Amino acid sequence: MAISYKKLWKLLIDRDMIKKDLRIAAGLSTNALAKLGKNEDVSTEVLGKICKVLNCEVTDIMEFVDDEAY
Repeated sequence: MAISYKKLWKLLIDRDMIKKDLRIAAGLSTNALAKLGKNEDVSTEVLGKICKVLNCEVTDIMEFVDDEAY
C-alpha cells in the first residue's frame, strides 16, 4: 500500500491556498512539505498540524492506494 496526498492538494485548491501558505500556517518544515509532495510517509504530528489548520480529518487529506497506482 502507498499513500496519496491528492486529497490535500485538492483541498488547498478549494480553499485558495498554496503550499507555502499551508507550510507557514501549520508551522511545517520545507522537508515535511517536500515529503508530502512526493507521497512519502510523514509523522502523525505533521498530519495533525495540517488537519488543525484546515479544520478537517486525516481522511480528508490522505488515502491509501495500491502500489501499482504509483
